[in-house]
Amino acid sequence: MKTRATPLNPQNRFQPIVTDRQYDDGWYQDPADDTCPDSLATEVVDEQVRTIISRNQSPDVPFDQSINPYRGCEHACIYCFARPTHAYWDMSPGLDFETRLIAKPNAAEQLRRELDKPGYRVSPIALGVNTDAYQPVEKHREITRNILKVLAEYRHPVSIITKGALILRDLDLLSELAGQGLCSVRVSLTTLDNTLKRQMEPRTAAPATRLKIIRELAAAGVPTGIILGPVIPFINDHEIESILEAAAEAGAERASWIMLRLPLELDELFQDWLQRHFPERASHVMNRIRDLRGGKSYDSRFGRRMTGTGPYADLVRQRFAKRARQLGLNLHEAEPLRVDRFRRPAGEQIGLF
Repeated sequence: MKTRATPLNPQNRFQPIVTDRQYDDGWYQDPADDTCPDSLATEVVDEQVRTIISRNQSPDVPFDQSINPYRGCEHACIYCFARPTHAYWDMSPGLDFETRLIAKPNAAEQLRRELDKPGYRVSPIALGVNTDAYQPVEKHREITRNILKVLAEYRHPVSIITKGALILRDLDLLSELAGQGLCSVRVSLTTLDNTLKRQMEPRTAAPATRLKIIRELAAAGVPTGIILGPVIPFINDHEIESILEAAAEAGAERASWIMLRLPLELDELFQDWLQRHFPERASHVMNRIRDLRGGKSYDSRFGRRMTGTGPYADLVRQRFAKRARQLGLNLHEAEPLRVDRFRRPAGEQIGLF
């Protein structure tokens, strides 16, 4: 499929009946036949959510609260660890994840309700962690922007992870929040190679555009860093130093990295992608991934799932840390965001009488 990362739509793990979709019965093979398109449009359905803030206790991430304005992601990154979550909505982690999205139009309204609860305890909210808050559908839905408006009104701290250029649309809100010590941004920068970007992340911003995002955010006073995630053995690991150098030159202050993760259905999807784009090194890549995970494609244990273990993981860690320190980039530490500025506008008005 043009501009899609995978042509596969594997059965999700919760469906009791399995259909073999790989069998070629000879139908719809005529390339001139309009019923067999070479691209697929994105479908979006709405969900009226009853809660919007998700909470976690994972020691592997530097936040305990997050908001995802959308389920599924049109950016279509083949390596996305969130793909298996689409199975919860009775859809495939494959092509469905890229083309069948769920939007949360009442997210800002629900956020306001949750922030107004007397028992709410303030801690930074990570925005767009499971799927990108600035994927293309956000351009006309503006759910992420409405969430930011509420956070700015309540003076609530927020951190954002994105690879979408649309974030620059909200520079007014981000600079306002950053001016009060309430906002930071991490740009996901996985390669400087445009060809690899198109193969690996077909609908994301180009590498040069992501560097532009860093420059403009930094110029506006928004604390900005990068995440090199994921590092993929023998695919983009040779770019570690050059990515750090480009990020530092653009104005990034912090940098961190994540090793490739292949939970559940993602294992099949990624291996198919490898065979299509890098058949000559596919087995080499997977052997190294298994070396990182104790002989398996994935190890979900805390403390290991984000980095892997063994000599290769240690080498990546040392290379990354050495060059980042040379460039003056802060390693892994989360940006300190203020929690003491939080206010409830409605409550303050009532308190005047």
